[in-house]
Amino acid sequence: MQLETYISDLLYRYECVIVPEFGAFLTQRVSAKINADTNTFFPPKKAISFNEQIQQNDGLLAHYVADVEKIPFEIALEKIKKRVVSIKSQLVEKESISLENIGELALNEEGKITFEPFNHLNYLTDAFGLNIMVSPAISREEYKQEIESIEKVIPLTFTPERRKTRPYLRYAAIAVLALGLSGFLGSKYYVNQVENHNQIAQETANTQLEHKIQEATFVIENPLPAVSLTVTKPVGTYHIIAGAFRVEENCEKIVSDLKSEGFNARKIGVNKYGLHQVVYDSYEDRKEALNALREIRRNNNPHAWLLVKDLK
Repeated sequence: MQLETYISDLLYRYECVIVPEFGAFLTQRVSAKINADTNTFFPPKKAISFNEQIQQNDGLLAHYVADVEKIPFEIALEKIKKRVVSIKSQLVEKESISLENIGELALNEEGKITFEPFNHLNYLTDAFGLNIMVSPAISREEYKQEIESIEKVIPLTFTPERRKTRPYLRYAAIAVLALGLSGFLGSKYYVNQVENHNQIAQETANTQLEHKIQEATFVIENPLPAVSLTVTKPVGTYHIIAGAFRVEENCEKIVSDLKSEGFNARKIGVNKYGLHQVVYDSYEDRKEALNALREIRRNNNPHAWLLVKDLK
């Protein structure tokens, strides 16, 4: 079983992928960086880390494996468990485990799992198509020295004698300045005229609109009483599954019983096996859903599990 392939697929969409009884692979967004020494531009990415302490099964990985391989959820859990046992045995034998496109796992002297991520794959979908770019350095000082050397060979100066021999240049400059000033003033006057015209047109349009509204205003002598309806639409991507039933009538009874116990229970439709699914509740926040799942498993249903799915 290529477990790393399924983990890699989920890392594109989720910030945490838990491998039951082993650990969790976490992602964190890292902003774009520039290495001034090498003139290298690095695009934004997802940095991958591993936390051995997070081992509580949230159903995400097993549910994905079951969907891809078209097998029941329980069989997917069993396959993941066998793969985890194999990885742990290899680590105990002092062998490093290389997970394709994810990173390398090993045991340190204290018996803790160490993780070294691979950086050749970017899991941030927003940065798709952006690669590392190296830009040549800009040599501004070299151009400055080149210009200074040219000025030494060809000095750009004006002598007083030339200015005396060409007095018409002074008058031409004065004429250009006068034309520019008159053009600026004329342009400013034109802009002011346009703004005044637009303001007058806007005021006229507003007056006509108010007049039309007044003509269309009417009063109902006996208006109908207002009716207020409160509609609550369940939202959330994380759903705690209470059970799946072949007969839909059984769902109604379960939903009624769970609601009497204080849960926001409801039916969420038929899964790919033709079973009608009932949930305790749905959540938008992943941590809140996991806390609720642990509480339900402890007090109500030890077989409850978490479904991660956007319901249409």
